[in-house]
Amino acid sequence: MFKQFTENIDSNQVYLISSLGVFFVFFIVVTVMLIRIRKPHVEHMSDLPLRDSLTDLPQSLQS
Repeated sequence: MFKQFTENIDSNQVYLISSLGVFFVFFIVVTVMLIRIRKPHVEHMSDLPLRDSLTDLPQSLQS
């Protein structure tokens, strides 16, 4: 099936297919990053505009 599909590709369609592939790879990478992000990190980042200093970091984020 894929062999027949790739044989009928014009030179302009290669750019369309490669851009679709790049989009899907980017989408999958962003989805994996969002799934793996830690909840304390999200809470810390959401509180940043409201804090005056960075001295009151949660213990889980201090290294």
